[in-house]
Amino acid sequence: MNTMLRKIIVVLITAYLLLLLYWMFWGFGRSSHRLEEYTYNLIPFHTMKQYLNVNDFNLRASAINLLGNIGVFIPFGLAVPMIVRVSWGRFIAGFIFALFLLELVQMLSLRGTFDVDDVILNTAGAAIGYGICQAGQTKWVRERRQ
Repeated sequence: MNTMLRKIIVVLITAYLLLLLYWMFWGFGRSSHRLEEYTYNLIPFHTMKQYLNVNDFNLRASAINLLGNIGVFIPFGLAVPMIVRVSWGRFIAGFIFALFLLELVQMLSLRGTFDVDDVILNTAGAAIGYGICQAGQTKWVRERRQ
């Protein structure tokens, strides 16, 4: 990939990251919680099960939470492998580490909530993006060889 295209991708993904950070800490009417009101989830799939509960199912809320948490992180899986050469394992490990840091900052700042399900869904989105990127690069390399 040429240097100019790589620089454009860096600028775009940086701007996108700043937008996501705004959403995570200040967007959607977020305000600081009082410590006694703060909630968190450390049980994998607990929040997801709540959104898929048949007795209290809300399609819009479920789609926004589940699909939204996946979809907004697909661009990272697409962009990061184009910027730096990184293996699947290192990408996922680094991504999970960064997400845990963000969730921890949300918890310590009392903005948003610490939810391990967000880490799972966000990582799934990044993994989907990474897979799409790798498939595209593989196809591009095969076509160039022919």
